[in-house]
Amino acid sequence: MIKRSLIGALAALALLAAPAAQAEPSHGLSAFGDLKYPAGFTHFDYVNPDAPKGGRLSMIGTSARITFNSFNYYILKGDAAQGLPFLFDTLMVRAWDEPDAVYGLVAETADVADDGLSVTFALRKEARFADGTPVTAEDVANSLTLLKEKGDPRIALQLTKITKAEVLGPHEVRFVFAEATRDLPLVAATSIPVFSKAYYTENDFAKTTLEPPLGSGPYKITDFKQGRYVTFTRRDDYWARDLPVNKGQFNFDELRYEYFRDRTAQFEALKAGAFDLREEFTSKVWATQYDIPPVNKGWLKTETLPDERPSGAQGYFINMRRAKFADPRVREAIGLAFDFEWTNRNQFYELYKRTHSFFENSAMKADGPPSAAELKLLEPLKDQLRPEVFEDPFIPPVSNGSGQDRKLLRKASRLLKEAGWEVKDGKRVNANGEVLQIEFLSFSPTFERIVGPYIKNLRILGIDGKMRLVDPAQYESRRKSFDFDITTSRFIVRQTPGIELENYFGSASAKINGSLNLSGISSPAIDALVNKAVKAKSRDELNTAARALDRVLRAEHFWVPHWYKASHNIAYWDKFSRPETKPRFSRGIITTWWYDEAKAAKLKAARN
Repeated sequence: MIKRSLIGALAALALLAAPAAQAEPSHGLSAFGDLKYPAGFTHFDYVNPDAPKGGRLSMIGTSARITFNSFNYYILKGDAAQGLPFLFDTLMVRAWDEPDAVYGLVAETADVADDGLSVTFALRKEARFADGTPVTAEDVANSLTLLKEKGDPRIALQLTKITKAEVLGPHEVRFVFAEATRDLPLVAATSIPVFSKAYYTENDFAKTTLEPPLGSGPYKITDFKQGRYVTFTRRDDYWARDLPVNKGQFNFDELRYEYFRDRTAQFEALKAGAFDLREEFTSKVWATQYDIPPVNKGWLKTETLPDERPSGAQGYFINMRRAKFADPRVREAIGLAFDFEWTNRNQFYELYKRTHSFFENSAMKADGPPSAAELKLLEPLKDQLRPEVFEDPFIPPVSNGSGQDRKLLRKASRLLKEAGWEVKDGKRVNANGEVLQIEFLSFSPTFERIVGPYIKNLRILGIDGKMRLVDPAQYESRRKSFDFDITTSRFIVRQTPGIELENYFGSASAKINGSLNLSGISSPAIDALVNKAVKAKSRDELNTAARALDRVLRAEHFWVPHWYKASHNIAYWDKFSRPETKPRFSRGIITTWWYDEAKAAKLKAARN
């Protein structure tokens, strides 16, 4: 901790003596003030409050990670295991049937100052870490310091505008903001896991470790084998197990995350019953390989769950930090060489739709010419924007489905020539004689069948394309340091996106290793529109700002959009039950399902 000067100490005392004007304490927060659940609610509507506890859920996680070497999820170094957030509580937690509402966990109430420049949380006196020590305001304040000073840049970036945490008493803490935005109270409430100050005084927060950390959440790590599996056991002494925000949740005695080197091995292990549940991300496998005896006999269930979240942006991200990709005509040409229609028909069994927008499957997606409200935001930035921003937003053209649409390839060739890349001896070269080379970085062989035809089209254009397959550790390292030409990724914005937009598209994040600004987009105009979205005071204002931002982003062509489906394809062995209602904005599997002993016994007998 940095020592304060006498003047600083006096100023701090003055702040304590004259706190900012506060609104009424509330049991919950939301971006625009709408809360579904009143004070005193007993449980969320999407849970079974009487769900039995017990059993184990073993699964493949939803992350792309296929190994781990650390139990520190909150720093940049290392490959963190999945499930680690279950070790830690936050001040408040999401209700997954509302767009953005959060309700008290460690914090019983929250007071947002009338000027929006601070939020004060009153902590529950019964909150405890797993070793029985109380959770205090000092722990909360120190958690902010750890994350800002030593945390993963992707997390620290969200906390930049939280200038400090003031300890007002043993169980009262105030977060002070650099500016008033609707998002910052929610970020303070949900994005700061509470760490034990005593534990991290003795243990270095910045180091990777396979020593299970001290937490305060519903689970603890009890068993693991590095790179193979990690088991979390439900804590019988969890202090918050009966709170309304947890009632009917965290029903499994054990959560076990399994790790395999590739998806084929995963699938074979699932068929053998080596683990319980897997979300299927490979459309070909989903369409063709689940006609197997366990499925036909009803032992292994296959199901499609609706997904009402924005589908986000999956695609090939082009690293504009590299000079060869500086010209948008080059980037657009690269995108034209990808034949989605052929890929969807021949490899995906037409299970997907083409993604057009960074806010796909939401009201924030730009469509048609800009509205009057959008133009009000865009016109002052006109000198910084491409002319096409003021037309219909860019939509990837539909190919003829042949795999080599000559019309689109001719357009791509023309764009490359206009950008100064001529064809000589079959190679696309610039004025210096340098060949345009593109390397696709990946750790998964699954994408080889998709990238292969794409590279073939690039070579028709004279581009020297190839795929670089590396091990997961090297991939993570190169991605975090932006050491790639093109890589595949997906990010999803929230129903009410805010500060994370700065991580994805902000100029500052383009320079921070480990950020999610993979392409390195850096533009004052984009920063201004992100700021409008972050500071929107109503959902209509947010939708308008997001649509304007979407137009500008799509005009930059730094991303070759992939595909999406507004659903989850899951396969699971029939030994679980669940509430009648699924949470709108979550799968809800880990938190709301439970182990059904009768089903498990019936399944075991049938399989024997």
